[in-house]
Amino acid sequence: MSVRVLISRVLPVLALVVGLTALLGARQQPSRVPGQMPNPSKEPPIVTPGAEPGAPPSDAIVLFDGTDLSKWVSQRDPSKPAEWTVENGAMQVKPGTGGIQTRDAFRDVQLHIEWAAPEVVKGEGQGRGNSGVFLMNTYEVQVLDSYRNTTYFHGQAAAIYKQHKPLVNAMRPPGQWNTYDIVFRAPVFDEDGKLLKRATFTVFHNGVLVQDHVEVMGVTAHDRPPFYEKHADRMPLGLQDHGDLVRFRNIWIRELTQ
Repeated sequence: MSVRVLISRVLPVLALVVGLTALLGARQQPSRVPGQMPNPSKEPPIVTPGAEPGAPPSDAIVLFDGTDLSKWVSQRDPSKPAEWTVENGAMQVKPGTGGIQTRDAFRDVQLHIEWAAPEVVKGEGQGRGNSGVFLMNTYEVQVLDSYRNTTYFHGQAAAIYKQHKPLVNAMRPPGQWNTYDIVFRAPVFDEDGKLLKRATFTVFHNGVLVQDHVEVMGVTAHDRPPFYEKHADRMPLGLQDHGDLVRFRNIWIRELTQ
């Protein structure tokens, strides 16, 4: 049999095989417009929003509702209760007792927290209404009375302390309540402690975007460059005692899975 004859017999068979393969593939793939994304396979869960702005949604964990500190412990000794004071629906730093942290540990979260600097203004710069919100007890969003109060830019209210200044200063006057709405994604380490992915922050201060998915450069430190060190996968939320009578209220958190 000549090569020409062999090719003439094989080519129709190959064409038939290719055609059947394409037909079967088309039947297995969902029909859609070219370039269109496939339909998600899982329906989003239902979450009931809070009854008013700032109120916790149905899937939130309420960490402080204005009544007691039962969900908080001492940072110095987590076996002991938090020693801050609770009055008029707010908790207030009790200088000298140390920071407090949640009994529970978290990873990726959405956090809502409201805070107020002292109405009676004392001090200036970092010595005025200073505290901090520490995600995983490690990465800080600065709390400071930054209303007409000059300090270094990455140390004012809503800064990722000593790393990222806020996009704008959205501070309310002393004594008035501020809100932080924070989305935090934890860092990722491998089994040997090597950093695979940095932590990130998105922060709204009084409804104004002030940190836009910024990458955290490492552990918050005031006297040395930030650095990463492998830590537990889940850690508590911490609030700082910096010696000022800062108040906090309406604290709730949502755990993020995606």
